[in-house]
This record gives sequence, structure tokens and C-alpha cells, in this order.
Amino acid sequence: MGSAVRPTSTTPASWDAFSNVDAFVDEVLAGLTTMAAEGTRTMGTGSKPGLAGATLRKAVMAVWYVCFCGMQWRAIGQLSGIPFGTLYTLFARRTRLRLWRRLLDRLRRTWRLACGNTPEPSTVVIDGRTCPSLPSCFVRGVDGGKKIRGVKVHLAVEKYGIPLAIDAAPANVHGPKGIVPVLREIAGRGFQGPAIGDLGYRDQRLAKAGEALGISVRPIAHGRDGVFIPTEIAFISILSRRLKRLVTQAAPA
Repeated sequence: MGSAVRPTSTTPASWDAFSNVDAFVDEVLAGLTTMAAEGTRTMGTGSKPGLAGATLRKAVMAVWYVCFCGMQWRAIGQLSGIPFGTLYTLFARRTRLRLWRRLLDRLRRTWRLACGNTPEPSTVVIDGRTCPSLPSCFVRGVDGGKKIRGVKVHLAVEKYGIPLAIDAAPANVHGPKGIVPVLREIAGRGFQGPAIGDLGYRDQRLAKAGEALGISVRPIAHGRDGVFIPTEIAFISILSRRLKRLVTQAAPA
């Protein structure tokens, strides 16, 4: 994974998810500017003009509040003074354009470089987490081991815990089967190397699927030689805050 260099401390005296929200907004606006420069149409084709200036900043911040606070679109629409339909359309279109994935990938590479590592990892860690969910949220299943009715999130992360790929499946889809779409996604973006997981990933079919993708799945026991669309937004916010503090601390007095 490259030679690790301990970066300047980026942990404030008390962690506050609401600190430096503007850093998240700045990164999203920069991403939209880049996409527009590349010729990607970031607004719809309707007759109404797109949001701009302070109103666009407020709309992007509203997306952050929906993801971090679990607010309803109608509620944040009333609080922000922007019609909730406009806010959701902005969010949905940017999602289809993969804005969140693009931003997260760029910030992840920037953070790794700031820590003295290569932009891309040479090893990933795979895991899954079962979460309760409402009937209206995706397709539910029952995790027999944990006795939870809901969904299971399958993901691959690099050594700093930043997600490389995430997939959701009903809770009754076991790890070796549910992680395959995740491996397929990271392989499609060029990753070739080992994927470390717990002993739940000891499965011959998974091993063969990984081998076909150029990924060797390596199950290990916990504690031996081993070294989670809202998740992307959460990590964009986390990384933008970290990088902003790095720049602030590196500036001369």
C-alpha cells in the first residue's frame, strides 16, 4: 500500500459532524464545475433556469442535512425555502451522473497521497453489515444468525476505512454471494490484488469468482495478522473536512 507517513493530526478537540459543512459544499460545487467543463449536462433540459449562487449552495447543503440528519425532503424544503421537488431532482440527477462516486474517488486519492501512500490501494478489506429496514426500503430479508429483518450492506474498503464499492442486498443474502458485485465493481475500475475478509468468506465459488476478476479472496481469523448513496456523501464530508484542516495547519502563521 506504499510507505505510510503519519499525516498532521486532523482530529479536533471534540468531533463535530456539523463542523466545516462548507468544505463539503465547496467540493460538490467544484465537482459540478469540473463536470460542466467536461461537457456533462449537470442541469435538466426544462425551461426553468438552474439553481446558482447562494441558492445552489443552500440546495447542496440541504442534501447534506438529509443524509446526516435523516430529514425528509419536504421538511428540509420548508426549512431551506427551496421546493422539495427541486431539491430531490438536484440530488437524483447528480446521483445518475455519478457525482458522489466521482467526488469520493478524487478525495480518497488526495487523502492517500497526503498520507504518503499511492493513490490506489494494493489490498482491500471486504465485509458486510446487516441493518434493520422498513418494508418500503429496498427488498428485505431475514438474517437468520442475527435475527434481523432488513438489508445487508456489502462493501470493500481500503486501509483508511474509505469505501471503494458498496452494494445492498436482502439480509438473507450471505456474505460470499453478496460480496461478488462489490468485487466486480472494483475490478472494473482496475483493482487487481488481495481482498481480505473474515472466515465467513471461505467459499470455493467466491474464490473462483474472485480469481476470474483478478482478485484473490483471503479469509483470515479475527485478530490474526489482520491488520462501511448516503455513505458516499458522508465520506465526502469527512474527507473534505480532513483535507481542509491539513491545508489550514500547513499554512504559515
